[in-house]
Amino acid sequence: MFTGLVEELGKVKHITRGTKSVRLSVFGSKVLDDVKLGDSIAVNGTCLTVVEFSRDWFTADVMPETVDRTALAGLKAGDTVNLERTLRVGDRLGGHMVSGHIDGVGTILIKEQNDNAIIVRIGAGPEVMRYIISKGSIAIDGTSLTVIDVGADWFTVSLIPHTAAMTTVGLKATGEPVNLETDIIGKYVEKMLGLQQNTKPDDKITLGFLEQHGFTL
Repeated sequence: MFTGLVEELGKVKHITRGTKSVRLSVFGSKVLDDVKLGDSIAVNGTCLTVVEFSRDWFTADVMPETVDRTALAGLKAGDTVNLERTLRVGDRLGGHMVSGHIDGVGTILIKEQNDNAIIVRIGAGPEVMRYIISKGSIAIDGTSLTVIDVGADWFTVSLIPHTAAMTTVGLKATGEPVNLETDIIGKYVEKMLGLQQNTKPDDKITLGFLEQHGFTL
């Protein structure tokens, strides 16, 4: 589990492409302070497992499923990536709950300056847009941001100067891809509502059911 607060910007050291998989090596500093084999590090919001590391770099394997759902396969040596270690029990949750499991890839459509902020419009497919609401949370390349406006196939977010300078969302240009992870709570709500619709009327949770079982006063 992550928070969506990027700890540092790393650089792709090397990328090896298999038939359907990728092996990715990334330069880093802060995220390697206490790293161990098997630890998880989010690379552009994608939870990856450390399989090899040195003083200033680590390597992770990217399986075919992850390659298909993310923009990691398009990385090349020298590219900048967001890095974040997993949340420790007792840490402050400064962003929102981010699983590191990407829902889809979006595209930066527009970037506009608005006083001290940068407004970014992201285009995304229906598999992502179904979970996005105004003022809800979204992780873009692993960066926790608040949604401003929502259209049929796009949404906007606002970047403060610090976020623009310290994350790939601020550094990337229009037309570039970004990894998107929607709020995990929305997915569970959708799942539960679907289960409710498939149950018999007598089994659904209603006000009468709650009163009958002592959940209301």
